[in-house]
Amino acid sequence: MSKLKKTGIATLPLHYGHAPSWLVSRMIGLADKMFTIIVDEYGQDEVLRRLANPFWFQALGCVLGYDWHSSGVTTVLTGVLKTALKAKDHGLAVAGGKGRTSRQTPTEIESIGGVFDLSPDDVRSLQYASRMSAKVDNTAIQAGYPLYHHAFFVSQQGDWTVIQQGMSSLDRTARRYHWHSDSLKSFVEEPHDAVVCDVVKKHALDMTAKDSEETRKVSVDLVKDGVRSLKRNVEAVRPTHQKTLREWIHKDVKEKDYVIQTLSMPRKINWNALKNAYEFQPRNYEELLTISGLGSATVRGLALVSEVIYGKPPSWRDPVKYSFAYGGKDGVPYPVNRQAMDESIRFLKDAIDHSKIDREDKIKSLQRLRRYVSE
Repeated sequence: MSKLKKTGIATLPLHYGHAPSWLVSRMIGLADKMFTIIVDEYGQDEVLRRLANPFWFQALGCVLGYDWHSSGVTTVLTGVLKTALKAKDHGLAVAGGKGRTSRQTPTEIESIGGVFDLSPDDVRSLQYASRMSAKVDNTAIQAGYPLYHHAFFVSQQGDWTVIQQGMSSLDRTARRYHWHSDSLKSFVEEPHDAVVCDVVKKHALDMTAKDSEETRKVSVDLVKDGVRSLKRNVEAVRPTHQKTLREWIHKDVKEKDYVIQTLSMPRKINWNALKNAYEFQPRNYEELLTISGLGSATVRGLALVSEVIYGKPPSWRDPVKYSFAYGGKDGVPYPVNRQAMDESIRFLKDAIDHSKIDREDKIKSLQRLRRYVSE
């Protein structure tokens, strides 16, 4: 068995402001040339697969000239790729972005579908994938990282990759989620190619975990029983003298360590959304999540009722699998995958060597790649 080299955790400081225009323009030019080579040599599917790989994505940001250790690599790099990747030249396009721009994703996907001559059904499927990936990471996973960035990559064949990021307002750290259509088996059970963060939360509600399967089933059954029955269940686990279930669950949690509200019964549940869900009669948990207005508080409430009354606990284990860039010291949150790193570096080095850029840019790109390895 080969030994894994432990190189430490890449701490991502939150940098404010914007990347300078002179840097962004150079990043766009270099990305255009590199991805022309990559698409020609390996095809669009391989590009999507690579973008879903956190090692490759982080190294790519470094090669193009952005700080590998900054959370801004996600927003800046996806923004650069949105400009650099041209549908007619690369057979790839990017929808979405940061903040308000992310809300334009469905409209942008429709435009991309027109350029790629995708069928209306294919366009609707892509819009659904975009919407569900965001809903899952905002609602079904509750570690205190609401999304503020959503980038949706599409190939001319209709395959896709999602790269989206959330931010914790408590400790000012970021968390990135990678999805890839080719490896997706379910939107609500183990859907990610990677969940990337510097911090592993002690307790985080993960309704996408395999261990949460029974909780998902009970949550659907609770909704299908109707609002009146569900209200009685909620009141049963939240008497007037007890506002949370903290002392019932995870007794090792102390007040000073309790920094996010995933373990408490929400004070407000969207009963209108649950009424709509009852009328809709969802067949499974994925259909339940599609209900408009059904947010994180309602999902958490259903999970806690499932645990306390029906003995079907969800997973409270943080789904983080990688720390930004490298993997973690002492194997936390994830051992360094040295083979994946080396292979990503070789791939990018070949793309740089074959791209039609001047010698100075090639040297600088390779130097940045070496610094990424040596840090």
